[in-house]
Amino acid sequence: MAAGFKTAEPLEYHRSFLKENCRPDGRELSEFRTTTLNIGSISTADGSALVKLGNTTVICGIKAELANPPVEGPGKGYIVPNVDLPPLCSSRFRPGPPGEQAQAASQFIADVIESSEVIQTEDLCIERGKLCWVLYCDLMCLDYDGNLLDACIVALLAALKNTQLPDVTISTETSAPEVNLEKRRGLHIHKHPVATSFCIFDDSVLIVDPTAEEESLATAQLAVVTDEEGRLCSLHKPGGTSLSGEKLQECISRATVRQREIQKLINKVLHSVKTDQ
Repeated sequence: MAAGFKTAEPLEYHRSFLKENCRPDGRELSEFRTTTLNIGSISTADGSALVKLGNTTVICGIKAELANPPVEGPGKGYIVPNVDLPPLCSSRFRPGPPGEQAQAASQFIADVIESSEVIQTEDLCIERGKLCWVLYCDLMCLDYDGNLLDACIVALLAALKNTQLPDVTISTETSAPEVNLEKRRGLHIHKHPVATSFCIFDDSVLIVDPTAEEESLATAQLAVVTDEEGRLCSLHKPGGTSLSGEKLQECISRATVRQREIQKLINKVLHSVKTDQ
């Protein structure tokens, strides 16, 4: 009977749970799904991480390449994020060029990288005006069940902390770059931004870490990005119903707590990886 009610009236089905301050999967309104993290999953990448947020699974691989610095910033390098939502992760996505959601997610991540200053692009410069690193950050969703942005930001941050760049010098005789693959160094991570996503039901009920079904029934969505200093790095609200200042403050407070939880998880996993080595 419950399965039939869920199929026929999904919104009413969810409302019956929300009235009791819980959700169909048994979580409280402000509770996240279990988050698991695996670092260094792709041996061919310079840095990688795999994140599971409930069923939502995202893998991030970082590949570093040498390039000429941009004309407008001769002392800087580049970071190029790209989110891929292949048909394999959900039947809602079609083969072909990136859809609207994938493009919006890539832009959101590019904005977070810039606003949070997770990495200073000056750190990627090898020789001013001549040579710099480009970090291609490819994020692929393997299983889509809502809250893509949170999973992508965790995967990106963990992969950046796992990235090891080879030592590069420019030959004085030939002016050509010489790469020493044996000698590698990690990136300097300046800030640790973490995203926390919310959905608003019936213009008033606020839930955290929505599933794909909850996202489809919500009247608005919101993603809040904060760093370890409690600084608000980014706020992403693509339309939907309005949100009171009080509710927004509640979201920011929850995001600050979540940031500490995720940073602790990343450090714990990195520590265990180093211990294993």
